[in-house]
Amino acid sequence: MPAMQWKTYEEVSAYLLGQFAENFGVGKFEGKQVVAGSSGTEWEIDAKGCSDDDGNFIVVECKRHTRSGISQAITGALAWTIQDTGASGGILVSPIGLQEGAKKVAAKAGIIEVVLNENSTTTDYFMKFINKFCVGLSSSVNTSDAITITLTDKNGKVIDYRGAINE
Repeated sequence: MPAMQWKTYEEVSAYLLGQFAENFGVGKFEGKQVVAGSSGTEWEIDAKGCSDDDGNFIVVECKRHTRSGISQAITGALAWTIQDTGASGGILVSPIGLQEGAKKVAAKAGIIEVVLNENSTTTDYFMKFINKFCVGLSSSVNTSDAITITLTDKNGKVIDYRGAINE
């Protein structure tokens, strides 16, 4: 998968999460950034859900895996990132969802599973989270206009576009 598609999936995920921010207990979502950890290391996160007033945040990890669900190991890594950064929770976004072991880790670590179609855009998507289904659909409509102009002289005779008079 080309890197640009991965980046696009992360950007679309952050945008769509932002559209439903109140469902996750935050005011907004920001894109990819680096967050400091208490261990002395820094963590690059795919997105960040931010509270409007109290400074709490949630870490978002996006995995555009199309052949298998997110593993327990990936979920465990997010759980540690949450703990090390002092985040109040996390979100794992993927097209397939979490494997069984990953679901157990997510439940213990306060990680919310979000299923987002791998080819989603900001307007066309299928997203499932917290027992909710959200769908975005767009379509294009082609229209055409035609104008007919009839020129007449002062006597009411029709004049064509070249100025000739039609009898």
